[in-house]
This record gives sequence, structure tokens and C-alpha cells, in this order.
Amino acid sequence: MEITRTLGRSGIQVSALGFGCWAIGGEWQDADGQPLGWGRVDDEESVRAVHRALDLGVTFFDTADTYGTGHSERILGRALGKRRDDVVVATKWGNVFDEDTRTRTGGDDSPAYARRALTASLRRLDTDHIDLYQFHLSDADPERAAELRDTCEEFVQEGLIRAYAWSTDDPARAAVFAEGTHCAAVQHAANVLQDAPEMFALCEEAGLAGIIRSPLAMGLLTGRHAGRPRLETGDIRSRPPAWLQGFAAGSGADPAWLARVDALRDVLTSGGRTLAQGALAWLWARSPRTVPIPGFRSVAQAEENAGAMAHGALTAEQLTEVDRILGR
Repeated sequence: MEITRTLGRSGIQVSALGFGCWAIGGEWQDADGQPLGWGRVDDEESVRAVHRALDLGVTFFDTADTYGTGHSERILGRALGKRRDDVVVATKWGNVFDEDTRTRTGGDDSPAYARRALTASLRRLDTDHIDLYQFHLSDADPERAAELRDTCEEFVQEGLIRAYAWSTDDPARAAVFAEGTHCAAVQHAANVLQDAPEMFALCEEAGLAGIIRSPLAMGLLTGRHAGRPRLETGDIRSRPPAWLQGFAAGSGADPAWLARVDALRDVLTSGGRTLAQGALAWLWARSPRTVPIPGFRSVAQAEENAGAMAHGALTAEQLTEVDRILGR
């Protein structure tokens, strides 16, 4: 397996594995008090984990302005420091938030807000450009999205961004952005438990990279939820919103989902892989365009995730075996 991948038509080279920086944003919430982060975080450990990822060959980091209401961007910018030019940085816009109360207050899909958000992200990340700028409102109106695609083209011409994408699980919406010259990717959810055939097909047809969020099914594919440990109150999985499958409010991981993980264990842990490494290997085998972005909060998680690259992708036979086990 190639240890680097190209972001769609952009020519931008990244490590085959990226790191998702949602968790290192720490605790934040929506206006109703619903937790939107992954619980408390140690900023010094986050910085050490980013440094370890860099040492292990990870060159792609994905964040968003709203993660920790700006905190994730600040920590990533601080961690990268003088090594900023060695990596590809992706962030997102579209959510409106209050940094003081760490609260998401709404969304704004106007071109004017896109420019304000970009300016703020550049400041927090301490950089003069964003490599991949992603629209974060997954169900926005397609006509407005076409306007924003044109706005992103302006940002490219101004040298503020190199390429752009939409973070959405709707292929029809992603196709709107794909019409833009400098659209390089779509960010969408996928993992061995939740295949996304329509999105993989769109990436192939439109020449886009698939930036894969939830590659470890929000932690279910790490094996750490087997005993159904209690989740802290600031963790989004403790009170899962409707879109977050595999967890039940107040009771941790869903036993039915854990049973599916257990059924896949032998295939995914082949060749000396950990369960998480096998789940990442499935995504690489699923499409040559995928760049999974597992989250992390510690050096140990950074090492385990980055270690998946040494094992490479599953085989075609193993892909078939996964489908057989899951009855697909």
C-alpha cells in the first residue's frame, strides 16, 4: 500500500492516515447543554501526541473552528509550530459559537461569514493559509452551497486556501461542491460497520479524496468499550444525538454493536494488527482514495493509530470475509 495519498485533483500529497482533532478540543456544548466534545482533555498531552504523530510520518491533520469552540485549532497551531510547512492542515467552517461559554449557538451559510470564519481560523492556527477548507453544515441548501463553492474559489485565487471540500454524508450535496475546479475531497462517515458505497462511488467518479470521519465508529472499533465502561458527562457518547449510532444514553456502547465488533475481531486483528489498526486497514482496502482520520487524546493512541500504516490494507479476500460475517 502507498503510504501517501493525493487529495483528489489537487496534487496535494498527504500520509495515508490523517489525525482528527475533534477530541483535543476538549469539552463544549450546544445551546441546550448537549455535550459536543469527548470530555476533558490534557492540552500538554495533546501537544505531545501531535509531535509523536509527526515523528511517525503523519502529515495530515483535520480540525474545525467549532471543536472546543476554537480550542482545537489553537492547540494544533501551537503543536505544529515551526513544522507547519511539513504538514497539510484541514479545518472547517459554518458553525457559529461563543468561545467564552464554549457553546455552539447556530450555523451561518453566508459567503460573508465564510470569510470571517476563515480569517479567525488562520489566526487561531497561526498560519497564513489553510490547505483544505471544508464546509461543515452537512444539510445546507445546495443552491447556497454553489455560492459557497464560488467563494472558496475566490479564497484559492487569493492564496488563503489551497483546496476545499464539503463535510456531508449526502452524495448529491457533495456533487455540488465537486463541480468546482479546486474541490479536492468530501469528508464523510464510514467504517467497517457502516459502509458508504454511494460516497465511495462519487469519489471515484468525481476524482475526489474521501476524508473518512468516524473510521473507528466513535471508539467501538478500538475494543475499549467491550466492558461497557461508564462515559463521563462531558462526552458526546454519554448522551448521543440521533445521528450517533452504537451508543445508548446513560448506558454506554450498544451490546448489539459490540457483538458485531467481536464477530470481526479475527479478521481485523490478522497480521499482528490491533483491532483499531484492522478497522483502518479495511478503509484503505475499501478504496484507494480514502484518508481515514481517527481521533486521539494521548501519545499511546497516536502511536497505535499511526502504527496501522506499517501493516497496510486488508486483502480483497478479507474484504469479502467481512461482508460475509456482517451479512452484506
